Amino acid sequence: MSILRYLAAPLAPLYGAVVLARNKSFDAHPERATRVNVPVVSVGNLSAGGTGKTPLTLFLSEGLEAAGWTNAVLSRGYGGRRDIDPMSVEADSNPRQTGDEPLLMARRLGPHRVVVGRQRHAAALRALSQRPGLRCLLLDDGFQHRALHRDLDLLVLDGVRRWGDGRLLPLGDLREPMDSARRAHALVVTRAARVPDRAEVEAWWARHGSGGPIFWVDFVLGGLRRWETGEPSPLPLPGAGPAFAWCGLGHPEAFYADLLVAGQAWVGSHSYPDHHGPSPWDLRRLQALARAEGAGWLVCTEKDAVKLDAGHARALTLPLYVAEQRVSGGAALLAWIQAQLG
Repeated sequence: MSILRYLAAPLAPLYGAVVLARNKSFDAHPERATRVNVPVVSVGNLSAGGTGKTPLTLFLSEGLEAAGWTNAVLSRGYGGRRDIDPMSVEADSNPRQTGDEPLLMARRLGPHRVVVGRQRHAAALRALSQRPGLRCLLLDDGFQHRALHRDLDLLVLDGVRRWGDGRLLPLGDLREPMDSARRAHALVVTRAARVPDRAEVEAWWARHGSGGPIFWVDFVLGGLRRWETGEPSPLPLPGAGPAFAWCGLGHPEAFYADLLVAGQAWVGSHSYPDHHGPSPWDLRRLQALARAEGAGWLVCTEKDAVKLDAGHARALTLPLYVAEQRVSGGAALLAWIQAQLG
């Protein structure tokens, strides 16, 4: 247990009591959840840290749009500080205002597709007003945001870390008790290829879940993009030798493992806290670490890259590549969602 968690341990019973009381209130008074005039699909999880909600939300948004279900993504915009709220996120938005993940999604999805807001109902109204004709909304990281009614609740479970030690914050990683999983209409298990025992996950869902279907998906690094120029390259990078990998994720080990699965060797790594944006000075230090390990180039995630700007470009003396991630095995989930939406 970390020192911070040890110091915060006396607050654990209070946190659990607050979560329980809040959930009981919404269960007893479902009318408290405001509605909008299109279906809402929530993508969320029980645990803190990276389970892959952002790439999954991107996959669903792109897939539904291609199938005729025009949509927008609603996000809280974690880490963003803005005077205007809710706020539309576009490709040239400032990540310090929007948060890194919403900006990443906006750059992939295009104009008028992402709105951030502390109140998701207000964000939904903005999304609907700026793009008339939307057929559905995706609620990113929305499992705990019960103030907006959702028609489908997807619970995302990291197949490697799963439910951790089963304890609530701040002692463990759970935002809610495991029995809250019964609110979900379906379970989506990410990094499925690395699940040590699928039967164990199925038994957990049978005990704590709703009885809805389980979908198994993976994340695959499909290629690299040179950050300075946007030039695409295959993975592994031909003739470049090993990389130095860095990221600011809730579960950084997953990124480093994905690189190895894709055949890309790396000889050193550095992990920042989730959502951390390195300064130009940090980037210089990363390059010094890379050279000390014998690496001739750097690699990071798309989420990290959106926080870099001209100051970082001036600090770069080694090539920086961005690993592009995609979802594998999600066709059945996408088809099921479309069937549920009607």
